Order: sequence, then C-alpha cells, then structure tokens
Amino acid sequence: MNFFERLSTGWTITKNSFAILQKNKQLIIFPILSGASLILVMGTFVVGVLAASGWQADYIGTTSRVVTYAIMFGFYFVNYFIIVFFNMALIHCTKLFFDGEEVSVSIGLKFSISRIGYIVSWAIFAATIGTILKIIQENTGTLGKIITGLIGIVFSVATFFVVPIIAYENLGPIVAFKRSTQLMKQKWGESLSATFSMGLIQMIVFLIVIIPFAIIALYVNLLFGAGLAIMAAFIVFAVFSAAKTIFISSVYHNVTGTIDDHFNQQIIDSLFVPKK
Repeated sequence: MNFFERLSTGWTITKNSFAILQKNKQLIIFPILSGASLILVMGTFVVGVLAASGWQADYIGTTSRVVTYAIMFGFYFVNYFIIVFFNMALIHCTKLFFDGEEVSVSIGLKFSISRIGYIVSWAIFAATIGTILKIIQENTGTLGKIITGLIGIVFSVATFFVVPIIAYENLGPIVAFKRSTQLMKQKWGESLSATFSMGLIQMIVFLIVIIPFAIIALYVNLLFGAGLAIMAAFIVFAVFSAAKTIFISSVYHNVTGTIDDHFNQQIIDSLFVPKK
C-alpha cells in the first residue's frame, strides 16, 4: 500500500468513525469532560507548586529532585487516570451502540466507575513508566533523549488496545500491556498506517478552523480572536479524540471477533502494515 492509498484508507476510517459519532452526538461529551478535567488538573498543579514555593517562581528550580519526580509522578498519574476513565466510558458506549443497546453519558460514566480499580492500577503503571523515561531523558545526553523518545513511541503503539482490554478482560496493568502487545503482533502487525492519515486530516481541519480566528485576532481584536481560536481548537480536539476512541473500540471488537456494520474487514486490515 503506497502513501496516498494509506491516506485514502485513513480518510475512510475517519469518515466511518464520524458516522458513528454523528449518530451519537452525546459521545463528544466524554473528550470534552476529559479535556476540561486535564486543564483543571494542570492549573491545580501549577497553583500548588507556586504556593509550595511561596509564590516565588525563582524558588521552583531549587526543589529537590526527589520532590520534583514525586510531583511529576503525581501529575502523570492524574492525567492517565482522567484520560483512561473518560476513554473507557466512550469505548463502552461505542460497544453498546454496536450491540444495539441504549447509549448515554451516565451509562458510560457508571461503567468506568465500576472499573475504577483497573483504571487506578493502569494509571500507576503508566505514570511509573512515564516518570522513569523522564528521569532517564533528563540525565542523559542527546542519544539518551532519542532512545527514550523511541521507547515512548513504542509504548504508545504497544498500548493501543489497553483501555478496552482493562475494560472487558479483567486484567492487571502488566498483563494488559502484554495482551495488547500480543494482539498487535499476532494479527495486526506492528505499524498503524492510519495514524498519520488521521493526524494529517486533523491538522488540516485545525488550520482551516484556526486561520480565520487568527486573522480576527490580528486585525480586529486580539483577545476576542484568540478566545475564539482557543475554543475552536478545543472543539476540534474533542471531535477527533472521540472519533479516534470510537475507532480503537471498533478495531478491538473486530480483533476479538465482533465485527460491526460500520467498519469493513478489508479496510480495518489495511490499517496495519504486516510484519515481514
């Protein structure tokens, strides 16, 4: 499959994901809640760090490494928890849609709450990996930064199926990680060809939406245009995040034997480059 064929496949998958999202517009609430929660958490951490330093930004750099890494771990943990919590709710709602059952935000949230122990376990595991990689990155040279960056990419690909796995297979974080890696290697190969396509489409949509507001900011009113640009960017992020999570849910159920009407088997198979 050449470059343009992969872009075409990615576009088809994106359209199918949006078709499901269009039939269940309420699903976009999950990435909105996730994004809002992440912004709130980030603000809380910034305020907390500033308060701990006596509201003196210059003192932040004098904090001991142990405290710094502990704060870093806490930040990673909360972020992973929030992302997985809302993604799991969305994935469950997608499954309900495939099964022809009622879909609602409250049902999705209740399901995530019922899996809270698995979510916490995974957040601890992922935060530990993230913190270790960050420590190595900060204490090594350029080569070390490149290696940790590559490890981060591999970890991201290997955990492609983790959220639906911990949602439906009752597995701990390490076993879930191995299971996700096994699914990737066993049937789908090692490279997601549609990831770039969806990312490129998102970037194009982002530019189309942001440019008019940037012009308003430059020539009409800076604050007004910037505010509209931020709101538009947030909406674009939420929509594509929902579509991507729907796609992940669809591929997982396809891998485990549940094929829905919205995703053609040949199209899904072509998302991955077979391992040679």
